[in-house]
Amino acid sequence: MARSLSNLIFKGIASYPSARSSRIVSGSLYRNGMKYSTDVPNDPDTHEDFRPTSKVDASGLSLKEVVEQDVKENPVMLYMKGVPEFPQCGFSSLAVRVLGAYNVPISARNILEDPELKSAVKAFSHWPTFPQIFIKGEFIGGSDIILNMHQSGELKEKLKGIASNQKSD
Repeated sequence: MARSLSNLIFKGIASYPSARSSRIVSGSLYRNGMKYSTDVPNDPDTHEDFRPTSKVDASGLSLKEVVEQDVKENPVMLYMKGVPEFPQCGFSSLAVRVLGAYNVPISARNILEDPELKSAVKAFSHWPTFPQIFIKGEFIGGSDIILNMHQSGELKEKLKGIASNQKSD
């Protein structure tokens, strides 16, 4: 019933002339001669204060160097969808919960904020999916792998020696 009602409403809206005269061109929606922009970073019509920024770009390092530095300097590094306090997918949430059970500091980067960082991490680890967990500089894998390691006791051994009072991002 709800689906047929929504289809009826959609068909009704689509029949209006203004709905038919819309088109999308490279990140902008044109409707009846008006331009509606999305968050295109280099859009000349967007004021500088409202353009998206990347902390990674401002560091002066290449993305490969950023990933190498992250993995080297952080005992537990997690590349995930979202942040540990607010994961944006179930697998990232699982990784945070499993690692949180060991009371170790977790450093993390949200790969949803920067598609280029996401690609750089994939190239660095040669692993296609997220989250990606690195412990003491070693690529471990995703949430399913650390869950299995947790269940077998192997993760406890891997995390041994990482103090819970270290700096966390």
